[in-house]
Amino acid sequence: MAVASVENRLAPGAPAPSAHHVELPYAGLLYAEDGAVARLTLNRPQAHNALSMQLSNEFIHALERVRDSTTIKVLVVEGTGGTFCAGDDITEMFQWGNADQVMRRVTGYQHMADTLEELDKVTIARVDGYAVGGGLEITMACDFVIAAATAKWGMPEVDVGITPGWGGTTRMARLIGRRLTKEINLLGALHPASRAAELSLWNRVVPDGQLDAAVDELITVVLSKNQQAVRQLKFIINNGVEADLKTAQAFEKLSAGLTGAVNGAWQIPDADQGTGVIGFQAKDSLWPHRRALARDLWTDGPTPAP
Repeated sequence: MAVASVENRLAPGAPAPSAHHVELPYAGLLYAEDGAVARLTLNRPQAHNALSMQLSNEFIHALERVRDSTTIKVLVVEGTGGTFCAGDDITEMFQWGNADQVMRRVTGYQHMADTLEELDKVTIARVDGYAVGGGLEITMACDFVIAAATAKWGMPEVDVGITPGWGGTTRMARLIGRRLTKEINLLGALHPASRAAELSLWNRVVPDGQLDAAVDELITVVLSKNQQAVRQLKFIINNGVEADLKTAQAFEKLSAGLTGAVNGAWQIPDADQGTGVIGFQAKDSLWPHRRALARDLWTDGPTPAP
């Protein structure tokens, strides 16, 4: 009977979350830019800023907007109504469709989190109230998390009979290890903000009335930096942590070379310094000379006919 009841509730299946489903202005998201700083504010206070299907589409759209900007250097993600985000909107889950459609939807959510994590801007989660489920997953994709002392967090999906889909087990295990990730997910408890900082899940906890000042102070410090160095550091840390040591060191080595180049030491005696591209465009002697030498070299295979 329970299975039949669920089947009767299933909708045909909503399309997977995508920026392509969005028409401006946003309905559940506030977007603002102030010079080099952008703010994305989840704005469904009546639902504790739960990620409805519409809000998820808008969040992806806004993240891609930020991604494509060359003027934005810092992104702040926050919520209205005294809370950050209560996660996915459970009341809509029967609209997700069958198991295959659910997987497609989760792919969209993973794209959302990956886009946030991979932005070449510094991202800050400003957390008050609750950051649970998908809300906590958003914080784990940000570079910095500053929380009010009264904030609460956790992964309570287990008590709804579902599992996280876009960071609650994967990013979390990389941040705090598998044993604590099992504790957080299998028990489903709600924890104080101080414990998130103790576990290095979040960066800093401040008195409630000092949350905005703490975020503004961090923004000021970040914007004082060499922004190219900041972008490179974020890139090599994010990618190096997922690689073996030698590959991670290769990222560091290449970044060091790029740093030298952008600081003026870009001319290497045996490098083209652009003459190869210029030669192709102008069709000067360099391009046909190189191509004539290479075009037919070893094209007869490893054992040429006598």
